[in-house]
Amino acid sequence: MRVIALRNATKRFPGAGGRAHTAVRDLTFDVAAGEFVAVVGPTGCGKSTTLSLVSGLEPPSAGEVEVDGKPVRGIPDGVGYMFQTDAVLPWRSVVDNVAAGPRYRGLAKADARAKAMVWVERVGLARFAGYYPHQLSGGMRKRVALAQTLVNEPRIMLMDEPFSALDVQTRQLMQDELLRLWQGTGAAVVFVTHDLEEAIALADRVVVMTAGPATVKAIFDVPLARPRDVEEIRMTSEFIATYREIWHSLRAEVARARREAVDAG
Repeated sequence: MRVIALRNATKRFPGAGGRAHTAVRDLTFDVAAGEFVAVVGPTGCGKSTTLSLVSGLEPPSAGEVEVDGKPVRGIPDGVGYMFQTDAVLPWRSVVDNVAAGPRYRGLAKADARAKAMVWVERVGLARFAGYYPHQLSGGMRKRVALAQTLVNEPRIMLMDEPFSALDVQTRQLMQDELLRLWQGTGAAVVFVTHDLEEAIALADRVVVMTAGPATVKAIFDVPLARPRDVEEIRMTSEFIATYREIWHSLRAEVARARREAVDAG
């Protein structure tokens, strides 16, 4: 069942000299319930703007964005958003950070903490439930952020390069952790990344966007069975063939974005 639909969605922002800047144009693609879709494209092409349109944080300037068949006119129910930077509160412990969402939704404090503790355990931080963010490593903070997102049982997960600041080893661990926790939830995921390997390792489909103003250039199916071990699948012939196919499409857009940046400079 389709839960997200973009139909010729365009977003313009005020630009220098009163001229509008088009961030994305005529975006058209769907995401089904339980589907993991990764979005890749050149730096600054508008990938994050796409998430803002789906989340309702930004309205489209033209076209339509729908969730559950209804036009997005605000933040839809059941949407979880994981940003590049952690949204953890430094004055709250791990468990209280995770409990914040259920508390905001009206759950009693004891019930919210009990629900949060379940997710703290699921992300492997039970021993650190009483720790504060400054006492945690970068990977542990990302686990907290993941628990914060999943504790609210979202139907849609929007993820904006959530692991980009991590070292390679920690990043792979978090990719496996994300797949383990997402599998079976039925949540639709839209995952923005600059890392094509990450996109292929995680996703069912990869959306390639053009250089800005971005539109959808191509959409590729990822023929890798689930469940996945992200380290192991990178060595398979299917992964390598998929990477070559998608990179052939993406490479031209990366090169064009670089040329335009040089010309503008």
